[in-house]
Amino acid sequence: MSDSPILRVGIPKGSLAASTANLFRRAGYALNLSSRGYYPSIDDPELRCIMFRAQEISRYVEDDVVDIGITGHDWICENGSDVVEVAELVYSKATSRPARWVLAVPEESEIRTVEDFEGGIIATEVTGVVKRFFEAAGVNVKVEFSWGATEVKARLVTGIVELTETGSSLRANNLRIVAELMTSTPRLIASKTAWADPWKRQKTESLTLLLQGAIEARAKVGLKMNVEKANLDQALSLLPAEKSPTLSPLADDKFVAAEVILEEQVARTLIPELKRAGATGIISYPLNQVIP
Repeated sequence: MSDSPILRVGIPKGSLAASTANLFRRAGYALNLSSRGYYPSIDDPELRCIMFRAQEISRYVEDDVVDIGITGHDWICENGSDVVEVAELVYSKATSRPARWVLAVPEESEIRTVEDFEGGIIATEVTGVVKRFFEAAGVNVKVEFSWGATEVKARLVTGIVELTETGSSLRANNLRIVAELMTSTPRLIASKTAWADPWKRQKTESLTLLLQGAIEARAKVGLKMNVEKANLDQALSLLPAEKSPTLSPLADDKFVAAEVILEEQVARTLIPELKRAGATGIISYPLNQVIP
């Protein structure tokens, strides 16, 4: 048996699984999920991945079942887990916006404020978060755990607390938001035991750097072009002030090669302007990682 150190990584099952695997791949790791297995393969012998439901990961990290894991900030709060939050990883299955836990009722409901729920019943998956919210508001409610499909129960109870990114599911069920309880983004967390271990901490920090680099690169592209020296000042004046391109000489000393990293939305507007300013051979290419 190998005595090489191992960092045990909790990977979320369910809605975040595919986007997590994609994030790891863009960070340089071949993480391959199995539809039935709980042990994804990865091309780093120092990493051992195990899949759990996102709701469970913070508990397993706290209990040292795994050393680190990726889960939502909401589930850390719900479980009250005593873990080290290493980094926020802003990626998701639908958008880069934080997911929101919202208090909602049917459009036809007479409820308009949090106080209107007095004596009511709330269905939700995050019972601890909801109980603390209403206690802080001084409103007495009964909080029932919902085993999924919570939107369907909105017309059977007083209200629901449900997770939404785009709000499309709430609109599809003709529901109205009364209040927002919290926002949540994925976090990379570590157990206090693993964080105190020098090797595991360094390995975690290296992994975090690469994952954050992949996220940073997601909305950016690289831009290469050739520019005649006589047109260089005009071409450079079109670039955002904070972007300083790399300039390289070419065999034809009348030209230079320029390369810069830009937001993709900026690049699509800029390319026609650069062409009109005399840039030639313009190449736009995707990026896997941008390390600050």
